[in-house]
Amino acid sequence: MAETIEIGGAALECVWHGPAADEAPTILLLHEGLGCVAMWRDFPERLSSETGCGVLAYSRQGYGASDAVALPRPLSYMSDEAFNVLPLLIEHWNLRHIVLAGHSDGASIAAVYAGGVSDGRVLGTILISPHFFNEDLCVRTISDARESYEHGDLKSKLERYHGANADCAFYGWNGAWLDPDFMQWNIEEYLPATKSPVLLVWGADDPYGTIAQVHGAEAGYGERLTVAMMQNSSHWPFREESDATMTHIVAFVRGLLQGAQRGAAP
Repeated sequence: MAETIEIGGAALECVWHGPAADEAPTILLLHEGLGCVAMWRDFPERLSSETGCGVLAYSRQGYGASDAVALPRPLSYMSDEAFNVLPLLIEHWNLRHIVLAGHSDGASIAAVYAGGVSDGRVLGTILISPHFFNEDLCVRTISDARESYEHGDLKSKLERYHGANADCAFYGWNGAWLDPDFMQWNIEEYLPATKSPVLLVWGADDPYGTIAQVHGAEAGYGERLTVAMMQNSSHWPFREESDATMTHIVAFVRGLLQGAQRGAAP
């Protein structure tokens, strides 16, 4: 069941599945640029059931049932979330052992936190369809999304999940990515500083990014990186190839937990 907590003066919608933070590691879920708690569907509950971890999903400010946010968003909004919101959220829930898991924008936020914050509680990071830098392909697809939102059915679809926050969710994301200055956006500097293992799940037909994103991850993370290439997926492999994606994630999380147990042994 969803509950509302206050973080940094804003009310945020949260849902917790599975064991508490003092009973098992917690997978912290970070949604995509148009996502929210409800748009994960059954993924968080299934993730908890199959890994044995607690799963915490939350709607960022401006999404779902969380408070609205002022527009336009700053172009640094993903780094701002990583540095200013996640530490407060982690403190609020007293998370002790953390696996970061993000999709799209959420994956980028997770990557910034993993590499930009010295947090020894982070056991590893799961990045589903991440962006590490902007590309022409992404801009074209996001430009098409604006056309669909303003003249198609995308707005009515998003209103089902975001309600009064639909415009806030859409334009906060869309406006930032289509800002000409956002072509210089790049978070690759955080990848080499990441100390724990990383799983990257990538759909071969992703309309928001090219294989250059994967190559950037390989160069930045080195041997800490595992890549799961999903040949029959676009930008949502956890929906389009849900069983195969879950298999990769469960194996990765089990490896993290085994490593943590070995590290804790006297």
